[in-house]
Amino acid sequence: MSLRKQARFLVVQMLYQIDLNPDISINEIREMIEEHGRNKTTRTFAWELFTGVMEYKQQLDEHIIRVAENWTLKRMAVTDRNILRLGSYELLHTDTPTPVVIDEAVELAREFGSANSSQFVNGILDKVVQRKDEPLPPPQPQAIEVPTEEVPSPEPPSNPKPRMNNPWAT
Repeated sequence: MSLRKQARFLVVQMLYQIDLNPDISINEIREMIEEHGRNKTTRTFAWELFTGVMEYKQQLDEHIIRVAENWTLKRMAVTDRNILRLGSYELLHTDTPTPVVIDEAVELAREFGSANSSQFVNGILDKVVQRKDEPLPPPQPQAIEVPTEEVPSPEPPSNPKPRMNNPWAT
């Protein structure tokens, strides 16, 4: 198994861990990657992918939801959802060639998912690629209690893809 493929396997497993147990600490994730990574290159690549997915998770989920007709993230299998997050991150934020990303994601779906997971992942990621340059719709407003004092609205970022404050990247 190639080093990058092993790193992606680790990342899917760590994303699965976080999805099922959001209270898991950053140190525990890092320790698991250190323990199971074959060498420093694998561990470094896995950590970069993992922290990237965590940093852009909301954006990645929005891309997935936009193209996943009649599906919500909660309805998706945990493994499929996290493979889609990893694949979407690589498609949107790295220079890994599109066919490589999709092939690797399909392989992950065959390994970790159900009988139909590979087709599902392939279809969703193909649509993410086709629509990646389209702007995302504005987030849906949520019912929240508005304070009585006026709160100034934040200024929009000057950079279209700013690095977010990522607690996972240390």
